[in-house]
Amino acid sequence: MKVLVVDDEPQFARALAANLRGAGYEVETAATAEAALAAAGLAPPDAVILDLRLPDGSGRDVCRELRAWSEAPIIVVSAVGDEAEKIAALDEGADDYVTKPFAIGELLARLRAALRRAGPPGEPVLEIGPIRVDLDRHAVDVDGQPVHLTPIEFRLLTVLAQSSGKLLTHRMLLREVWGPGYGEESNYLHVYVSQLRRKLEPDPARPRYLLTETGAGYRLVDGA
Repeated sequence: MKVLVVDDEPQFARALAANLRGAGYEVETAATAEAALAAAGLAPPDAVILDLRLPDGSGRDVCRELRAWSEAPIIVVSAVGDEAEKIAALDEGADDYVTKPFAIGELLARLRAALRRAGPPGEPVLEIGPIRVDLDRHAVDVDGQPVHLTPIEFRLLTVLAQSSGKLLTHRMLLREVWGPGYGEESNYLHVYVSQLRRKLEPDPARPRYLLTETGAGYRLVDGA
């Protein structure tokens, strides 16, 4: 697996590349947006770890350009205080983000999860912890017990389950579930997330599966 690391801090890039190589990945580094796009074009990576602040532009631009032709997972890394930029990068097609400084173990775990999600499509039944979503039958059960969902609840759960573990922004979920005209209507989303939690969670007040990323969006996890 080849990982492209895009960061203009030489010491950070070297340390990250060394850790990735130690974990068995082939690594290429780039310090600018231009170099990143050139490197990705010459030798398409299996995944990209991308800093948002680059000397010749924004990592958001790199993300947008890559998404025009590549499905490789993109994990954004960014310093604290760049929440708006990180959310915008997710809306441009990034798969996840990690805030600097971070534990290398966390980044490696998120990279493995992103690569798994990018693998070949699976069966029409999605299983996330005790939650089972049958796409063909439009049926859901939790711990083997059937759960009745409305069509919109089922669509929302399906979008989350198809990207299990991945952070999906409010805008992304609204576009996928309700359509492009609802990109700013976050009140719709909050209502339906609450309804899903009441039906799926053992304790909706302390969710284990449908998690909130404050100010950003939601992710569905297996609760392990």
